[in-house]
Amino acid sequence: MTVVALACTSLLSACNEEYAPLATVEKVDLNRYIGKWYQVAFIPNKFQSKCVADTQAEYQRDDDQIRVINRCRIKDGSIEEANGVAKLVEASGNAKLRVSFFRPFYGNYWVLDLDPNYQWVLVGEPSRKYSWILSRSTQLDRSIQEKILAKAATLGYNINQFQNSAQSNPLN
Repeated sequence: MTVVALACTSLLSACNEEYAPLATVEKVDLNRYIGKWYQVAFIPNKFQSKCVADTQAEYQRDDDQIRVINRCRIKDGSIEEANGVAKLVEASGNAKLRVSFFRPFYGNYWVLDLDPNYQWVLVGEPSRKYSWILSRSTQLDRSIQEKILAKAATLGYNINQFQNSAQSNPLN
């Protein structure tokens, strides 16, 4: 699932490695960011291998942290859910978070590009092995998705690795 994959893989892949700097957006208004996001495209990873459709992430304020709820439909049609927490990275303008589904281990969740109206977002992490395009709606206009992928390319991502996500029966 979106953040599960990011949390786990970032921890495992980034232990003692150095990466080229990765720019984030300047500032994220958490009150506008909170809510449900649908996965439109992503770089496949082993942590999401069970998910076949309808992947989404929901963020909720919980005092001084953010609750993260990821869901997806798996092959047998049932729903898989993972619950985690996110902490803000100081002095990042809320654009960098540390997310955990397996405390005490945290992974990077960085907001790399964000629609001014908070309708879509590009999320990634410093190794550039993992990235997600999320949207407030289940479908994203192709021209917007191409713009986001172009931004990902300027940040050092191999955009040929991105795959579109099926959103056939969105979860409630």
